[in-house]
Amino acid sequence: QALLVESGGGLVQPGGSLRLSCAVSGSSFSDYAMGWFRQVPGIARDFVAAISWNGGRIFYVDSVRGRFAISRDDAKKMVYLQMNNLKPEDTAVYFCARKKERHYSGSSYSATSGYDVWGQGTQVTVSS
Repeated sequence: QALLVESGGGLVQPGGSLRLSCAVSGSSFSDYAMGWFRQVPGIARDFVAAISWNGGRIFYVDSVRGRFAISRDDAKKMVYLQMNNLKPEDTAVYFCARKKERHYSGSSYSATSGYDVWGQGTQVTVSS
C-alpha cells in the first residue's frame, strides 16, 4: 500500500510563494496519475491540480491556473506543487492523492472519488 506524506506548508504573505512536496512510498509510483486538493473547514475538498501518470497532461482549477505549477519526479517518487502569487483565498489544508487506476488515460481528474490514497495534508495560510 502506498503512503503519501506532504510537506512545505506554512504561513506566507499575499503575493508570496510556497512549494509543496508529496513523498510517495511504495512501488509503481510512475504508473499513477497524481493530484493536489485543498480543503477549508466545513467545505468539501476541492481539486487544485493533477498530472497524468507519464507527465504528459496537466490540469488546473481555473482559480490557480497561471499561478500554480504541478510537477513530478518519478526517480525520487515526488510530486510538487509550486504556488506563486498566493492569495488569502488559497488558505487551506492541501492534500496530495494518487489516482485509482494505473496508466489512467481518461480526462476526469477533479473528483475526489477518483483517488484512493491520500496524504495527511499540510496547512497553507496566506495572511498579512
